[in-house]
Amino acid sequence: MVSSSVNIIIALALLQYLAFLFAVGSARGRFKVSAPATTGHPEFERYYRVQMNTLELLVAFVPAMYMFGYYMGTLWATVLGSVYLIGRVLYFYAYIADPSKRAPGFMLSLVPILALIFGGLYGAVRVTFGF
Repeated sequence: MVSSSVNIIIALALLQYLAFLFAVGSARGRFKVSAPATTGHPEFERYYRVQMNTLELLVAFVPAMYMFGYYMGTLWATVLGSVYLIGRVLYFYAYIADPSKRAPGFMLSLVPILALIFGGLYGAVRVTFGF
């Protein structure tokens, strides 16, 4: 069983994604990009790319959080998940302001995911093969 702290981080990540989704909706109106278009105004496209990149990362983040929390412990899963959340916020603001400055926020999102995946895999292999 995984602790409630892991579930809280995952819930916060999902709420963060929804906040980005609403930011895209707001940008649609502000920059007059009617659905279903996903291109048009460069600033709208920045909001849209943040949302889509976050969605792409969530596919790995959520199961990796559970895997790591189950096999390696919930404290470090929670810490890594918190770093991911901070990275996404930094990514959002950097990408909107100047896409060329998005790398630090992206790395603060990607590195925790990689740690969660490899840690969870290590834990599963350790339990499966008894070492």
